[in-house]
Amino acid sequence: MAAQSWTSVIVASLQNVWAGIIGFLPSLLGALIVLVVGLIVAAGLGSLVEKLIGFLKIDALLRKMGLEVYLERANLRLNAGKFFGALVYWFLVVVFILAASDILGLWGLSNFLRQVVAYLPNVIIAVLIVMAAAIVANFLKSTVKASVSAAKLHASKFLATLTWWVVMVFGILAALMQLGIAGILLNTIVTGIIA
Repeated sequence: MAAQSWTSVIVASLQNVWAGIIGFLPSLLGALIVLVVGLIVAAGLGSLVEKLIGFLKIDALLRKMGLEVYLERANLRLNAGKFFGALVYWFLVVVFILAASDILGLWGLSNFLRQVVAYLPNVIIAVLIVMAAAIVANFLKSTVKASVSAAKLHASKFLATLTWWVVMVFGILAALMQLGIAGILLNTIVTGIIA
């Protein structure tokens, strides 16, 4: 009698496990389909953005503004199309992984990925702030150097370099504030510098 009750308990447990697996398979299949389609869409759109930026000749514009020199110092190659294409690709990959994790009911992963997706625009804006700061810094450096040289003063190189550094430091601080890194500390530093 006891053996029969144990047998029925084991059979019922195995039936429950099997029913759970059968119930989970459609969700798993749906998540895999979403993930595969997402990877294909992300690769296509990333490539499209890369070609579009190459077609618009943004790299040539950035070279004229003097950004390539600073990237070469860091052993980086100027390729805006590849950068923004990769950014679009990974943004879409994260979005489709988020959709797949929602389908599977992985709520912890979904919440984390939502925070990542919400934070990515801050990264893009911070990169644009640093790029704009570098462009403005180069323009002001050449303007200050020409102006001081025209006034026949001997400190043209020093003042031009000082101008460049001031603009770049403020640009980097603004980018860090956009990223939310040590906001209170950065506010104190900026206030102290201005004072």
